[in-house]
This record gives sequence, C-alpha cells and structure tokens, in this order.
Amino acid sequence: MEKPKEPITVSPTARWIYLGIGWLFVALAVIGAFLPVMPTVPFLIVAAWAFERGSPRLHRWLYQHPLLGPPLTRWRDHGVIPRYAKWLAVVSMSGSVILMLIIGLPFILIGGVAFIMIATAVYIVTRPSNVRTSRK
Repeated sequence: MEKPKEPITVSPTARWIYLGIGWLFVALAVIGAFLPVMPTVPFLIVAAWAFERGSPRLHRWLYQHPLLGPPLTRWRDHGVIPRYAKWLAVVSMSGSVILMLIIGLPFILIGGVAFIMIATAVYIVTRPSNVRTSRK
C-alpha cells in the first residue's frame, strides 16, 4: 500500500488561489467532456495539481470520482493517453499549423510553433494507449 504523502502547506491566500484554479479547470474538463474539440484529462491533471496544494479533500474527491477519477489514475499510474485523445491532439495541432499557413503568418513564427507541436505530438504518440497488464 502506498504511503500517504505529507500534505503541502501553503498560505491561506495561496490556498484560495489553488482552489480557484482547481475549480476552473474542473469546469473546463466537464465542458471538454461534451465538446469534441476540448480535451478533458489535461484539464483534470491541472485541477488535481491545484487541489493537491489547495485541498487534500478535493484532491481525494477528484481521484475517487466515478467518471473523472479513472482517467486521472491511468495517467498518474501508467502515463496512459487514450488513442482517441492522441488522434484528436495530433489532428488539432496539424490543423492549427495549416490555419497559420492559410492566414499568412510569418514563416519563422509558423516554423517555431510547428517545431513545438511536432515535439509535443511525438511525446503524446509515444505514451501508452492502454494500461499494460502483466502476463504470468
């Protein structure tokens, strides 16, 4: 069994800021669950990070939530990004570069953004798509 982490101590002002960030990103994640162009899990990861600092109770709630908890747990424990999310991310990034070309932005800007997006796409695509089960 995993040993519980020592709670992160922050000032009362920082705690409220972290709580605000957490709830904002939970709201964005819920919106993303219904809109196909917005991601869900990246927003949940930020919310979990903020709640870990602002409220251990909300952090636990997020990981134990029947709908929001499982993808967070898969990411935390196994680094899993589902195949549909990989596809959506790569298509969205590609579309953004194509849009910048159509708009006619400077090539140096497009090249810099494309480089960052390619590096990000490589990272995303190389993550596992499913939790690996050990064979005995």
